[in-house]
Amino acid sequence: MTLRKPTRCFISLARLLALTVLLFTPVSAGANDASPITKLVEAWLASPHGDYHSLSFTYWNKEGEVPTNCATCHSETGFLDYLGVDGSAKGSVEQPGVINSPVGCATCHTTEANALDSVRFPSGVEVGELGGSATCTVCHQGRQSGAAVTKAVGTIDEDAISADLAFINIHYAVAAATMHGADTASGYHYPGKTYAGRFQHVPSANSCVACHDPHTTKVAEDSCMTCHRGVDNIRDIRMRHSDFDGDGNIQEGVHGEITTLHERLYAAIQAYSDAVLDAPIGYNKGRHPYFFADTDGDGAISDDEAVRDNAYKAWSPRLLKAAYNYQVVAKDPAGYVHNPAYLLQLLHDSLESLAAAVEIDMADVSRP
Repeated sequence: MTLRKPTRCFISLARLLALTVLLFTPVSAGANDASPITKLVEAWLASPHGDYHSLSFTYWNKEGEVPTNCATCHSETGFLDYLGVDGSAKGSVEQPGVINSPVGCATCHTTEANALDSVRFPSGVEVGELGGSATCTVCHQGRQSGAAVTKAVGTIDEDAISADLAFINIHYAVAAATMHGADTASGYHYPGKTYAGRFQHVPSANSCVACHDPHTTKVAEDSCMTCHRGVDNIRDIRMRHSDFDGDGNIQEGVHGEITTLHERLYAAIQAYSDAVLDAPIGYNKGRHPYFFADTDGDGAISDDEAVRDNAYKAWSPRLLKAAYNYQVVAKDPAGYVHNPAYLLQLLHDSLESLAAAVEIDMADVSRP
């Protein structure tokens, strides 16, 4: 007789609590009579953090566990391990995380999470006095920094293709990296340049949970309009009035300035790779490792080109630095709120660097 290995069935602590609350909360006559805890659970279940179908929590399902180097942010059990809730060392993960275990109640509502006040960034810089933003910062700081780019390029000639170079990805949803700017040096900083540090907003909107509902993660946009009057959309807000992107429009919001400059940087990256390296490049935001060889030279990356075997390999230091900063900006779509000056500086300096090797009109572009 052959004995079958028992199947392991996992359910996160947060989801178990959610199901318990929803099952045992009395059904009231009116929809608005739901208890406060039920409303919080329902809000969490509808949020990205509670979506246990999300690729963020299902990517490793075939392996049956989340690797230790990913578990902190992609499994609630991994985050609890990171905090030392299980009795292990704080600040590290010793055990693989449980699959399908999203960010939940126990992630933030523990003694250890409440005590967390400082976080070390990939650059090695530790930021303290984070308060309620500390738990958010752990998972929204990225996985790389400008220092990784500096180390990778070493003393290689700026425009020489090197087989030792490969794209460096900051990771995803890097709001904390953007917010702290130069203080944590998450972007690549060009020598001789200065960069904006931590973006200081008004006290009532100067932390993660001051702007984002902690359960739905949605932004309380109405509170923005209290001070930024005269606009209908937060993307239309701007407090600086220079023409940073060189399009002649200083009425658009700072989001528009960043978006156009980001587009200009991509065009410059493609022009440089073609003219200087004779190896056309393209970007696909939904396919890792994002930058691919533009094999047909049409300026776009098709599904057939966006495959790992066609990952771009003709990297020079100049191109890698610009591409890294391009990705930093791409991976914080709300960077225009988190630290617009820092992102504009990264984009400007990357564009300026490429302009030293290929013809790019910088005359109307300005730097904050």
